[in-house]
Amino acid sequence: MLRMLACLVAAAAVAGALALTASATSTACQPTRGDGAGPFQQSGLSAPRRAKIGTGHVLQGRVLRTDCKPVVGALVVLWQAGPSGYGPRGRGSVRTDRSGRFRFEGPAPASYGGVPHIHIAVFHPAYEELLTRYVVRRGSKTGRITLVLTSLL
Repeated sequence: MLRMLACLVAAAAVAGALALTASATSTACQPTRGDGAGPFQQSGLSAPRRAKIGTGHVLQGRVLRTDCKPVVGALVVLWQAGPSGYGPRGRGSVRTDRSGRFRFEGPAPASYGGVPHIHIAVFHPAYEELLTRYVVRRGSKTGRITLVLTSLL
């Protein structure tokens, strides 16, 4: 009898863990809010395809759908200010890989116009364009961002 009770308790614990895992994986990702065009308004969104514009800070990111699956092949345009403002040397663009990941390396952004930050634009034909920014903590050498796109369908 005691052994049967122990088996029932163990089975209930496993069932509870499975239910918790299933609910955690079925949770939707919330779309990232845009926050304006930043410097993209003034000179467009063209940027050379390059993942490195200098050294000092590495931003790693992931682009996801609202069901939390990766967006493959999204164009991520990044732009940051230097000591004298925004210029062509502070721009780069990358494509997301099959896991929706991207990496961008450059000097730590300047505090031009406020807190140090990197402007980010994300494009993919099946999703709404996203214009947002990543605020870099002072003294930080690395950062991570997850961007969630809204489907056009």
